[in-house]
Formats: sequence, structure tokens, C-alpha cells
Amino acid sequence: MERRLKELQTYQLKKEGIQRKWWLVDARGKVLGRLCTEIASLLMGKHKPEFTPHLDMGDGVIVINASEVKLTGNKLLSKVYYRHSQYPGGLKKIIARDLKEKFPQRLITYAVRNMLPKNKLRRLRMRRLRVYPYEDYSNVAQKPEKIEFKEGVS
Repeated sequence: MERRLKELQTYQLKKEGIQRKWWLVDARGKVLGRLCTEIASLLMGKHKPEFTPHLDMGDGVIVINASEVKLTGNKLLSKVYYRHSQYPGGLKKIIARDLKEKFPQRLITYAVRNMLPKNKLRRLRMRRLRVYPYEDYSNVAQKPEKIEFKEGVS
């Protein structure tokens, strides 16, 4: 009876058993939303067979060419990013076109951040995301593997 119960137990990965890799993603010509869902999945570790939701077991992601990411439809002119200083009248707005010109890496960072679960692991997962506006990046020591995503319907 005791042996039978042991066989039915679900395998739980321990914190010490987590192995991380670094992935290199090229954002050139990719659609923002479709790219960021894949990046969020890598950061959470959903691509691993031993995925455990309550553990921070995801991999690191380096995104290059963030300035060449595409927004479909009229989003470049109509999508607005808001932030507030917590003071009266402190609402600040910026259009996606202006954000892409000034800080292209923030488009990807904001999108990925909002796609991750809103819990205590989100900050830890975001630390493993590096976004660069152009080809050159400084995370050579991590030895990232290049990954290509399937093109979805756009």
C-alpha cells in the first residue's frame, strides 16, 4: 500500500534543481504582442517539462533590435502609455510612436511586464530580461542561444 502511494505522487522540482539558460531574441520585423508573449513564456519557464507555477524557474532573455519591432494597425499613433506621479494633476501620457523614438526598449519591457502574472515573482523574472535597441549587447558572458519563434498570423 505504501509503495503504491509513492508511485502516485507528483514530482515537485526543488529550488536547487533549477537550471537556467539564456536566450537571444532578435526583434527585427516581429509584431510586438506576439513576440512579448513568447518572451514572457520563456521568463516564466513554461517551455520546460518540469514547470512549477510557484517557483521562479524561468530562463533569461536578451532582446536585440528593439527599435525595429512592429506595431500592427493604427497602434503607433493611438496606443497611449500612462504613468502617474501620485500627486494631483500628475498624470503623464506618451504615444507609442514617441516612446519608440525615445526609448524603444521600453515598448518591449512594458509589454512583457504586463504579460507576467501579477505576483511576487514578477520582479524576479523581470530582472532576467535585457532589452537592447540595436544589434550590439553586453551580455556575452551568459553565452545566449539564438531562438526563433514561429510567425503567427499578423
